[in-house]
Amino acid sequence: MAKALLIVDVQNDFTEGGALGVTGGDAVAEGISSYLAAHSSGYDAVVASRDWHDADNDNGGHFSESPDFVDSWPVHCVADTEGAAFDPLLDTAAITHEVRKGQGKPDYSAFQGITETGSRLGELLHDLTITEVDVVGIATDHCVRASTLDALSAGLNVRVLTDLVAGVGEESSKAALAEVEKAGANLV
Repeated sequence: MAKALLIVDVQNDFTEGGALGVTGGDAVAEGISSYLAAHSSGYDAVVASRDWHDADNDNGGHFSESPDFVDSWPVHCVADTEGAAFDPLLDTAAITHEVRKGQGKPDYSAFQGITETGSRLGELLHDLTITEVDVVGIATDHCVRASTLDALSAGLNVRVLTDLVAGVGEESSKAALAEVEKAGANLV
């Protein structure tokens, strides 16, 4: 059985000091780097997703000057900006594939994104015969949640490495983890 690590949205705009900085984001970036240093040989692929929003539009209502922080957000992770870059504490050397999402529309799941070759994440994982996915990253209660649920829907065996995720809110993160566990993910 082939296994992948999915690193969700560990970007400057989602870590401390970013447009939508999550408390603990830098620690997650550092933790993932340490984890990869010790465990990268256990993965057949290491995939990292990034929000990669268009600069010249509201990305399907995703950006708003008066965001509700549920369906609309302040400007963040605009393509080719420092905010969209991976957090510098994340060692990207082990990343084998990248998925960019949210181009012109709101996307929360990495499975909605496009790889550098133009395929969807589900297609990539299928082509690599991946059957197991470990999920880490930011934010537990939004993109980690959505990516985990989509991985389960794709028939993959999924673990969420709970020491390597950070969320927007404590209660919403707990609820998201309970939801993905109920859907079939293993929390480790």
